[in-house]
Amino acid sequence: MGAVSCRKGQHAQMAAPHKQGGNIQGPWVPLGPRLKSLWPGVGTTRSGLKELLWGLQGHQFLHQEPLEPAPLLVEKPLPEWPVPQFINLFLPEFPIRPLRGHQQLKILGLVAKGSFGTVLKVLDCGQKAVFVVKVVPKVKVLQRDNLRQCKEEVSIQRQINHPFVHSLGDSWQGKRHLFMMCSYCSTDLYSLWSAVGCFSEASIRLFAAELILVLCYLHDFGIIHRDVKMENILLDERGHLKLTDFGLSRHLPQGTRAYTICGTLQYMAPEVLSGGPYNHAADWWSLGVLLFSLSTGKFPVPAERDHVAMLASVTHYDSVIPASLNQGLSLLLHELLCQNPLHRLRYLHHFQVHPFFRGVAFDPELLQKHPVNFVMETQATQLSPSSESTFFKDFDCNLESFLVHPSLA
Repeated sequence: MGAVSCRKGQHAQMAAPHKQGGNIQGPWVPLGPRLKSLWPGVGTTRSGLKELLWGLQGHQFLHQEPLEPAPLLVEKPLPEWPVPQFINLFLPEFPIRPLRGHQQLKILGLVAKGSFGTVLKVLDCGQKAVFVVKVVPKVKVLQRDNLRQCKEEVSIQRQINHPFVHSLGDSWQGKRHLFMMCSYCSTDLYSLWSAVGCFSEASIRLFAAELILVLCYLHDFGIIHRDVKMENILLDERGHLKLTDFGLSRHLPQGTRAYTICGTLQYMAPEVLSGGPYNHAADWWSLGVLLFSLSTGKFPVPAERDHVAMLASVTHYDSVIPASLNQGLSLLLHELLCQNPLHRLRYLHHFQVHPFFRGVAFDPELLQKHPVNFVMETQATQLSPSSESTFFKDFDCNLESFLVHPSLA
């Protein structure tokens, strides 16, 4: 979420079915057989059911200028129990919340859109703070048999708390949509990389240390991210990193293996591309691809049309590290982009004693002590946001299903 990048033509993202019978994902706790007996039909409606509704000054607002007044996201009261099973399916990760009085969310623009849903930039009028809200149609979740993964995404983000993780602020559901809200970050690492090209050695060392800390934290929790890439790394107001988008993450206890082919092609480890088995070491390959790109301005292996062609390219890949790179950095890239996951760097103490990180304190507070000046300068000069009219001109979400006219009172 946040400044989520869903740009056309960028790295193809895909997920193939689990070759051992589907994803193994987090548990769903039902509300009990009594509700099922009362409301057995998926999609059953109840006249007393109210949902969280969104408001616009009028649907024609999307195609006309000016873009004032801004649309509002307005919560409605909690429905009476029992709820329809179409609502019940997404509990408890996506609760139906009671009206919280003064809270209203004003839609400021569109951050991203894709097959997963839509990400909106909003202003919480009560807190006077900017957030992003990811809006996912329930129908798409069920059509793709993605319910467990969707619930696990929220479950994982509620469990973790780390300075370099973009934490979940809130989640809820309406009659037809799921909503996930996080704090807003103005840009992501891919946008910065596109603007400046190769990064300095000092910047790479800082970003690598921050990512190593957060990946070690997740792996110690038994969580594999499976989509570490520049687009999923946000930059906060001081230029430090926030790992986001846990949509492909899952609980994977140490010693167990996964088999689902998923992620972003250019970042996927060879053992993932081949359909497994694989474990947390796959995230370290992705980190190697990311650091190679920051160091050289290009990806180690160009994107192919599908995972089969990508596997062939990666398998025959012989990394050519530019001679101009620092010897310690060159060694780090070789040790991360290792075909054999058993020989890949993957433990914190491996990085703490690595030549490239000599003198680096792997401590979040110390790493965040100073702002990343070049990031802040680049944001101010080159990464100016698009106009709101551009946001809404490309907005193709089915607004009629969850937007209404706001009150003018």
